[in-house]
Parts: sequence; structure tokens; C-alpha cells
Amino acid sequence: MNILFVCGGTAGHINPALAIAEEFLKTMPDTEIKFIGAGREMEKKLIPKAGYELFNIRMSGLKRGLSPNDMLHNAKMLRYLATAGREAAEIIDHFNPNAVIGTGGYICYPVLKKAAMIGIPSFIHESNAMPGLTTKLLSSIVDRVLVSFPGVENNYRRPERVVFTGTPILGGFEDRSAVEHLRDVNEKGFIVSFWGSLGAEGMNEKIAEFIKLNIDSGEFRHVHATGRAGGVAEMSSRLKRIGVSGELPPDVEIIEYIDDMDSVMADADIVLCRAGGSTIAELTAMGKPAILVPSPYVSNNEQEKNAEQLQKAGGAIVIDENKCTGRMLFDTVSSILRDGSRLKRMADAQRLLGVHNAAERIFGIVTSLINGER
Repeated sequence: MNILFVCGGTAGHINPALAIAEEFLKTMPDTEIKFIGAGREMEKKLIPKAGYELFNIRMSGLKRGLSPNDMLHNAKMLRYLATAGREAAEIIDHFNPNAVIGTGGYICYPVLKKAAMIGIPSFIHESNAMPGLTTKLLSSIVDRVLVSFPGVENNYRRPERVVFTGTPILGGFEDRSAVEHLRDVNEKGFIVSFWGSLGAEGMNEKIAEFIKLNIDSGEFRHVHATGRAGGVAEMSSRLKRIGVSGELPPDVEIIEYIDDMDSVMADADIVLCRAGGSTIAELTAMGKPAILVPSPYVSNNEQEKNAEQLQKAGGAIVIDENKCTGRMLFDTVSSILRDGSRLKRMADAQRLLGVHNAAERIFGIVTSLINGER
């Protein structure tokens, strides 16, 4: 069986595809898998590292403004779109996939549209509570729209094609509650923070204040990922400006990327992060209390709506970025860590939201359509 995946832009789009690919190879080891991306940094880093062949097709997103620069960008995007369709057709013709699965990014549109036009079973996964533009455009073209939250069918023009699956996560992000260590009352809490695979300059400014407050108090252990090359040096400069110089204490670590996020998150008491769909899936699968600062820079307020789902269930606290400060983050973390029963309630609420077999569900849906079951 040949399966073609298409995704691009961020780890939040790429990792679900890798999780589904992992499920195919676990269940059908002779499956041939290839990927199409848009040539961006995270695709080129993560997909070949996982052992898959990657084809890159140039593609860019739509700018919604009306400035001359926005209109010039959109004219270029239309040229890319025409070229992308031809390149997608060549790859599909050569690889002859039994199914094409998209997990996010503008590159999904030309590839999945081409696959659907020639009758190849096609699927788009939407990790956010509200569909993005690409998913909206594809929702009446593909065979199935696979969604991460229940009860969202009416957000789509063809609700009968929408199937709740949850967001697939890589194997290391299973619920580890059975093996979690019981933290001694005198042991420091452990906090992990990151603002996405591409970082977030504004939030890194705020987390610098958070780091200083923790260094001054020595209250908990903390690992922060800056999210981009050169981020550690930038954070050192920020800390120096607010009075932190020299070596950091052993309990505080600043790195660019957390490559073993599953292991690090498993040890965390609280996670500070954005509210992308893939991150939400990982938090709930592992039962991790979270302080979420949704990105205000994504379209359609997607992250805000994701975060609301977790806050409503009691597993997370949501802070608006415009109101967020390092002091606010620090005080919120401190108050939760000092209340063990509250920490446990939040963890339990997260676990109740987790979907642990999303990749398996998607495997079943895809193979059923391949076998002609509608």
C-alpha cells in the first residue's frame, strides 16, 4: 500500500502526520510512505529525521490585507498555486498512492484537490476546534474531514463527511500516570515552557521576567525552549538587561528546542505554552495541567477556541497575551504548585479530554475507504 502525506509549516502540522505514518507501519509494515511539504524549516528537519522521503513544492499562504505588499504577495501565491498543482500531479502520478492524507498547511490544498479530482481517497485532518481556511476550502472536496473535537460538524459545509478522531500524537506522548513519580512535599515542582516550534518574540520577553522571578525565589525547576536558532543568546541578552548575569542556577535551563518533548513533558508538573491543536492533544494525552497563552497571530482565533475547551473542562488556565506578564505567569504557577489537590484536579480533567487512539481511528477510516467501504 502506498500512502502520501502532505503537511507544512509547523511541528503542529507535521507531528500528527508522523503519528499516522507510525500507525500504518506498525499495522502494515510493508506500507510505502512519502511526504510532500512546502520546503520550510520544520518539514526539512522533522520528516527526513523520521526516515521518510520528502518532496518539496513551493507554496505560500493568503494574506487577508489590502496593502500593496499583501496584494503582491497574493499574486505570487496564485502563481505558486498553479505550479503546485502541476508538481503535485507529477508526484501523485509517479508514486500512485492508495490514499492522500493532509494534516495542515497551505500546501495541502493543491495536493489534496488534485488527488480528489482523479478519484484517490483523500483526507484532511483539522487539529483546531474551528477549521482554518485550507480545511474550509477542502471540506467539500475530500472524502473525509477528520476532526480533533467532538460536536464540531456544523462548522463544515458537508457535516456528513466530518468524523471525530482526535489529534494523532507520536508514541511517546501516551498517558504516563501509572509511572509518574510521587513528588515529595519538599521536592521542587518542575515547569516546562515553550511558545511553539518557531518561537514567539513577545512571549520570550515575558518569560524572561518569569525566569528572573524564579531565580530570585528558587521556587521551582524550569526548562524553557526559545523555539528558534539563536534564541538562547537572545534570552541571555534579555536576562542581562533585567539584572540576571553570569551562569544560570542548576534548576533553570534555557535551550532552543526540546527534542525529547515527550520525556520532558512527562516529568513536568505544569506546562506553559500556546494552544495549537497538536500541543492540546499532547497535553490531554499526558494529563498535564497547563497555563495557555493562545497566539493572537493565527487566523480565526483558532488557538483561543482550542484553549477554551481545556479551560471549560478545568484542565488549564488561559491568559490573554495582551494582558500577560512574567509576574502574572509566575504567580499563577506558584499558586497551583502550592495546592496539590488543585494540581491533581487539573491533571485529571486533562486526562478525561485525551484521545489515545486517534492514529488508530484514522488508520481504520483510511483503509476502509481504500477497500471501497463508504
